[in-house]
Amino acid sequence: MITRLILVGGFLGAGKTTLLWEAAQRLARRGQRVGLITNDQAPELVDTAFLSRGDVKVAEVSGSCFCCNFQGLIDAMSNVSTEAGADVLIAEPVGSCTDLSATIVQPLKDLLGRELVVAPLSVLADPVRLTDILDGGTAGLHPSAAYIFRKQIEEADIIVVSKTDLLPLTGLEALKARVAQAYPDAGISMVSVKTGEGLDAWLDEVIVRSDAGQRLAEVDYDVYAEGEAVLGWLNATIALSGEATSWNVFAKSLLRGLSQRFDNMGAPVGHVKLMVEAGNSFLVGNLTGKSDTLSIRGLVRACSEARLIINARVQIPPEMLEEVVREVLASAGKGRIAATVVAWRCLSPGRPSPTHRYGHIVETKKEPY
Repeated sequence: MITRLILVGGFLGAGKTTLLWEAAQRLARRGQRVGLITNDQAPELVDTAFLSRGDVKVAEVSGSCFCCNFQGLIDAMSNVSTEAGADVLIAEPVGSCTDLSATIVQPLKDLLGRELVVAPLSVLADPVRLTDILDGGTAGLHPSAAYIFRKQIEEADIIVVSKTDLLPLTGLEALKARVAQAYPDAGISMVSVKTGEGLDAWLDEVIVRSDAGQRLAEVDYDVYAEGEAVLGWLNATIALSGEATSWNVFAKSLLRGLSQRFDNMGAPVGHVKLMVEAGNSFLVGNLTGKSDTLSIRGLVRACSEARLIINARVQIPPEMLEEVVREVLASAGKGRIAATVVAWRCLSPGRPSPTHRYGHIVETKKEPY
C-alpha cells in the first residue's frame, strides 16, 4: 500500500495542531484512513493528548525534532500505518524547526520514494506575525527566532496563512498579495479552522500533489541554534485535587496569570497551551502572544479532581520559566487545589544536528510503486 505524507510546518502558535485535528476529520469523511504524528523536544505533549481524543491513531516522536531523529519519524510512520491501516499520514514537526526540505522532505523522497508519496511542504503562518515579518520586523521575537520563522516560510511549497478570521477581507487580500510578491514560487492557501474557510481547497491540493520540496533554504545553523536556545521549553503533567472546581475558570485564570507575568517580564510568548481532563470531558487553552490571544475550547464541569497538561515555550531561561509556572499555578489554585507533579521537564533546546541534510532537490519518482 502506498502511503501519502502531509507535512505541516510553521512557527509556534500558528495553529498546526488545530489544523491537524480538522484535516483528519475532513479526510476521514472523504473515506481516507488517517494517522497523525506529533513531535516535540520532550514528552508530555498537549498535542498528542488532544489529538488522541479523536478517532485516529496518533504517534509521538519526542526528545528531538524529526530532522534530528529521522529514524524515529520513520518508525512512527510505520507504526501508525500498520496499526491504523492509514493511507494518509499528517505529521507536525516542532514549531521552532526549519530546514525541513533538506532534512526531511528530500531524504524521504530519496529513501522511501517507492513506498511513500510526500505532499507539498505546507507551512502555516499566523497572519499577525507574518505581517510584521513582511514589514521587516521580528514579530516580537528574538531576532534569531524570527530568523527561523522567515526560513520556514522561504522553504514552503505552500504557505498556509492561518486564522484568517482574525482579519477583515480587505486585510486578507492585501496580505495574500504581499505574500505572493515576496514568495512568488510558493502556493498560497488562506484558511480558518474556526470558520472552515479554505480548508477543503488546501486539502484538495495536498491529497493529490506530489511535488514536495521544490526549494531549499540557505540556513545558518549558528543563528538557527541560537533561535531555538533563547526559548525556555516546559512540558508538565499535574494531578489536581481539592474542592469542586470550575476547571474552565481555573484554566483561564492560569493562562491569564502567565500572560501577565510574561508581559511584565518583557518575555515574548511562542506558545503556551494546556489541557484539563476530567473523566470523558476536556478543555484546551491557548496563549500565542499577549493576553488578547488567550482562548479556551471545551468544557469540564465542576468536580474535585482533574489532570492538567501544560506546555510552554517562552523567550526566557528555562529555570525562570519553571519558577513562573510554579508560582502562577499555585496562585490559580487559591490554596484550595493541591497540585501533584506527575511529570515535569524544563529545558532549552540543544543545537540541531540533523540525521540527513541534502544539498539538492531529489526528483520525485514518477511511479512510486
